[in-house]
Amino acid sequence: MEKWEYTSIKFESKGFMGGVLDTSHFDNELNNFGEQGWELVSCFSTTQDGGKCREIVAVFKRRK
Repeated sequence: MEKWEYTSIKFESKGFMGGVLDTSHFDNELNNFGEQGWELVSCFSTTQDGGKCREIVAVFKRRK
């Protein structure tokens, strides 16, 4: 049976109303994790009042 390990990272959104993501930094971090054997399996945003995006969470997995 295959075994997996998981990790997650958070990216804070910027801007007065939230929801602005530094995509260059985001892409660099995703690529860094990919180079270490991690596979992105989920990516979602968390919200605050009024549905504004507070942060982006990226979840990765790799074989143990």
